[in-house]
Amino acid sequence: VPVYAMNEDTRWKLAAGIGLLTLSLVLYIIHFLIFQDSHHIFIYFVGDLAFIPIEVLIVTLIIEQLLESREKQQRMEKLNMVIGTFFSTAGTPLLDLLVRADPGIGALRQRLVVRDSWKKSDFAAMKAAMQDYSCSIETVRIDLDAVRDFLLKNEDFLLRLVENPMVFEHESFTDLILAVSHLTEELKARNSLSGLPADDTGHLGIDLRRVYALLIPEWLRYMEYLQAHYPYLFHLAMRKNPFDASASVVIGRKA
Repeated sequence: VPVYAMNEDTRWKLAAGIGLLTLSLVLYIIHFLIFQDSHHIFIYFVGDLAFIPIEVLIVTLIIEQLLESREKQQRMEKLNMVIGTFFSTAGTPLLDLLVRADPGIGALRQRLVVRDSWKKSDFAAMKAAMQDYSCSIETVRIDLDAVRDFLLKNEDFLLRLVENPMVFEHESFTDLILAVSHLTEELKARNSLSGLPADDTGHLGIDLRRVYALLIPEWLRYMEYLQAHYPYLFHLAMRKNPFDASASVVIGRKA
């Protein structure tokens, strides 16, 4: 903030304070001139002064906390909408590409098929199971060109997410977006993704695994949120589940 603007702001506050104090003093003088009762003025002045700490308590510690809690809830609702947009646009298709390169997903694939019947305990158990899962990626099993093309197609969308200040209120989602952005930069920086040295392929494998390991827990939280708040969106997300080999958007058809 420019110094000039700060000085203007300070002068405005000082002038307002002096003006309000002067107005109060004038009103007290008028009260005394009309009623000639300084004792009454003093009693109410002390009473009002004694009530100030209680007023501060009510306003700052109770009302402001309630308003802040409501505002935070509204921000989180908007953030969940942003997260939903991410998964419908980029997250779920990217997860589908990465799952194919995970050699150990067979043991967990069926457990990650989220159902209508799932309760909070089911989501909690699955999240706990994922904490112990290695989320390995074999680069030989993934089409790096397809991943790069997909990420480049959504690069502007990902950039807009990074520029959204609400994103940084959700630490795990922020880590995910930054990891995806970094992977995009790594893949974009290479003219060709074929015939890369083993060390470079290993480096890309680490970046892919980082994204994959962050995507799955975030996807589970997203699915839990949809089930609780938007059942119709949840049903569509179930039919697009990247872990369900038989999933199909067309109802009644198996993939």
